[in-house]
Amino acid sequence: IAPELIERARSGDEVAQGRLYGELAPATFGLICRIVGVGAAAEDLFQETLMTVFERLNAFRGEAPLGAWVRQIAVSRCLMYLRSPWRRARLDLDAQQHEALVELHDSGGSCSDQLDMERALASLSPTARAVVWLFEVEGYSHQEIARAFGRTTSFSKSQLARAHRRLRDWFEPNEEHQPCTPV
Repeated sequence: IAPELIERARSGDEVAQGRLYGELAPATFGLICRIVGVGAAAEDLFQETLMTVFERLNAFRGEAPLGAWVRQIAVSRCLMYLRSPWRRARLDLDAQQHEALVELHDSGGSCSDQLDMERALASLSPTARAVVWLFEVEGYSHQEIARAFGRTTSFSKSQLARAHRRLRDWFEPNEEHQPCTPV
């Protein structure tokens, strides 16, 4: 993203802000969906994230790319959501959605359905999905994930190991497995 565009957006230029939004929105929303799942919560977190970005744009120092700064804000918002007591109160509804996805998979959908990574990730608990995404895609270390969740390093490692086991079962239900990555 061009520094001139960022400066124009900082100064209140609505056209520049719109272009900045257009550049940031797809990747940011995709990241949020992969961490917390698709749905109203992801949409709310996306909106909160971009509102925060535009509110704090003057604080962006340019020491890293703007996209990395926005990702950091999005991940922080997602982790706050996952730790929220309000979210825990809604886990029963999420569990029902999770069971419906598992039933869909177990009903023997088409081969392409069984190889759909989005559905496989959706079959994980929100915490496990966040740990997998942060470790495997965003490149966070186990120590960074543990700090973000306010837990121990072993929490991150065990969440990742269990998630890998579930994902292997999703893709290869009846085969012997080796660990995906060293833990």
